[in-house]
Amino acid sequence: MTFLKDMLFKEIIGQDNIKQKLIQTVKDSRVSHAQLFFGPDGSGKLALAIAYAQFINCKNKINGDSCGVCPSCIKYNKLIHPDLHFIYPVSNTKDVPKKPQSKNFINKWRELLRQNDYYINLNEWYEKIGIENKQGIINKDDCNEIIKTLSYKSYEAEYKVMIIWMVEKLYYSAAPKILKILEEPPEKTLFILVSENHDQIIKTIISRTQLVKIPKISNKDLKEVLLKKLNCTEEKTQIIVNLSRGSYKEALINIHKNEEEKDNFENFRKWMRLCFLNNFIDIHKFVSEIAKTGREKQKSFLAFALKIVREVLLINYENNDLVKLNDEELDFTQKISPYINPANGIRFSEEFNKALFHIERNANPSIVFMDLSITATKLFKK
Repeated sequence: MTFLKDMLFKEIIGQDNIKQKLIQTVKDSRVSHAQLFFGPDGSGKLALAIAYAQFINCKNKINGDSCGVCPSCIKYNKLIHPDLHFIYPVSNTKDVPKKPQSKNFINKWRELLRQNDYYINLNEWYEKIGIENKQGIINKDDCNEIIKTLSYKSYEAEYKVMIIWMVEKLYYSAAPKILKILEEPPEKTLFILVSENHDQIIKTIISRTQLVKIPKISNKDLKEVLLKKLNCTEEKTQIIVNLSRGSYKEALINIHKNEEEKDNFENFRKWMRLCFLNNFIDIHKFVSEIAKTGREKQKSFLAFALKIVREVLLINYENNDLVKLNDEELDFTQKISPYINPANGIRFSEEFNKALFHIERNANPSIVFMDLSITATKLFKK
């Protein structure tokens, strides 16, 4: 799902008060040279930072927003403006085994932002660049790069802009390198620091910035944008909004989970019917298909299977008020409850858990799911 086409203020979800304050600083020629945008995940901090920088450098501002069509805006929309610079946490990877710097990952950075509406989190970034069980940092080499980059004159824009994303990841011993330029930058230079945990930022950095607190997105604004993009009822959209706690990023995750749950239900219903009927020709086809889906989806599927078994047993024990299923899932669960019951339900649960354990440890999924299918056909006879 994509939402932001251009980095205009009007394209960013909600945050009208913040937008107006930022716009006013430009109108009044009171742009602070170092600003810290901080707020919760999914609130739009990074999107606002880029839109603000684009607005400042737009050649033809219209009604309190960037025009979107001047040469500067076109380059900003593609994240390739020569006077727009990014620094973000990095680490050694297979592609960059030594001395990693932000510039080594700029193509992946642009790609991730465009793919995710400029609403990203650290885990997505680490996954994108291939950091395995490591923490990214903003290192001394990137700090030296900041000083070097900003020492040059701007190419074409009025302001050179340096956006430092997740500045709380700035390595402690590297921080002193940028204190002077942060406090006394070259003329027409704008630092925008972006953070989720400003309490973790080195105090000497905070003291040199103007704080801009970005709140959670209001439920009203979040619901409005999701209704435009979702092929979903208002009731289901409201559920997603309530679960998302003012985070557009969380809303996208919940939408994905909702779609994944539908797939898991369809696959589980099909699988259980095949096992009940001892239809091993189609079971083999089913196992072949699910073995191709990847381990994370296989784990999600088995977790869903465990959930259904738990709900079936609640129905068997007449604890219907504790059952949390939608109408379609409830109908199927009630129909299958005579066959997954107190006599075999615990075994079903144990076998699904065992399969999940093996999948997590990289066992062959074809073997795991075929063995589980054979066991399920036997358990249905009890």
